[in-house]
Amino acid sequence: MSEPPSLHAWAGGDDAFGRLVDAFYDRVEHDDLLSPLFPGGVSQEHRSHVTTWWIEVFGGRAGYTDELGGYGRMLDHHRGLAIRLDQRLRFATTMSLAADDAGLPDDPEFRAAFVGYVEWGTRLALSNSQPGAEPVEQAPVPRWGWGVAPPYQP
Repeated sequence: MSEPPSLHAWAGGDDAFGRLVDAFYDRVEHDDLLSPLFPGGVSQEHRSHVTTWWIEVFGGRAGYTDELGGYGRMLDHHRGLAIRLDQRLRFATTMSLAADDAGLPDDPEFRAAFVGYVEWGTRLALSNSQPGAEPVEQAPVPRWGWGVAPPYQP
């Protein structure tokens, strides 16, 4: 039996994650709970860096680790933001809607893995963003996988 493809490949590669991030931040810029986290809007550079992160996390090229500072750099971007619970939930919901907007696969296995990462990542960001937080300072960029439900391949 062959190995399942990476989530990155299943989603459609780099272009799919570019569409996802753009769809997400297009929604964020008009959202009353999330837009305050991005005063002045979301720059193309920010979108590009986040796309690079998502590509790596979902099994593509390790560009965030190799070129943008890895986990520690992402952690630095969240320090002191004091993300609220309602913002975390809105972020997760908006990301799911953006996956629809971007035309990412909607099979249950992919979406379960996708939402699993969004839940994990937003809860970690929530915790790490609080005043006085003492997060793990150095860790690898996560490499997300299918979990318990790989894609159905007859």
